[in-house]
Amino acid sequence: MAFTKVTSKVVLAEVRPGAEVLARRGAMLATSGQIAFSPVVGGPGGGAYGGGIASALARGMQGEAVPLMVAEGNGTVHYGFRGHHVTVIDLDGSQPMSVEADRLLAHDANMSSSVVFLGQQGGLRGAVRGAVTGQGLFTTQLSGRGTVAVLSHGGTFALQVGGNRQVVVDPQAYVAHVGNLRLDVATALSWRDAVGRGSGEGVQLKVSGEGTVYVQASEEKL
Repeated sequence: MAFTKVTSKVVLAEVRPGAEVLARRGAMLATSGQIAFSPVVGGPGGGAYGGGIASALARGMQGEAVPLMVAEGNGTVHYGFRGHHVTVIDLDGSQPMSVEADRLLAHDANMSSSVVFLGQQGGLRGAVRGAVTGQGLFTTQLSGRGTVAVLSHGGTFALQVGGNRQVVVDPQAYVAHVGNLRLDVATALSWRDAVGRGSGEGVQLKVSGEGTVYVQASEEKL
């Protein structure tokens, strides 16, 4: 199931049995047809869920930092969030995708999803990375074939990473990446002084490996 861009800030999703959609709570703008919404609420320590597919999805969403809603039925849903730009990314299932938890707008519910604490990706330095870059402490990882809609300030552009080509990104402009990429923080400051100063030339996100990194057109946080 693909999302159709209506404007730079709104997407249209077709919902049908077997093709449900997961989206962040508060993202629904309008619906048509017979659509029902159920909460998939996660968070440190768990949460409360709706019935049906929402209950099944919730079991794999423990630790999620952003409450989600699943759309079921037959019809369409328009999604957007607080006037932010929306980028639609199609995945063929060959490579995983990682996106900041608070930048994820919606995705096909049949995709595998897990929420990773940055400390799991790099110990204490991974957790510090989240504090330094302003990314927060959770990353949502998606795999499988499907479509993902992500949020940004001013839209996004894609940079290819591969071979000896390393890309350096302003940490607060980072949105997501697809493929097997390594993200490392480099700073001319001490780690203690760097926390809270994640923007600009003083702190950089070095991206290496094979894949694509998506960067927003602003260093402003959501």
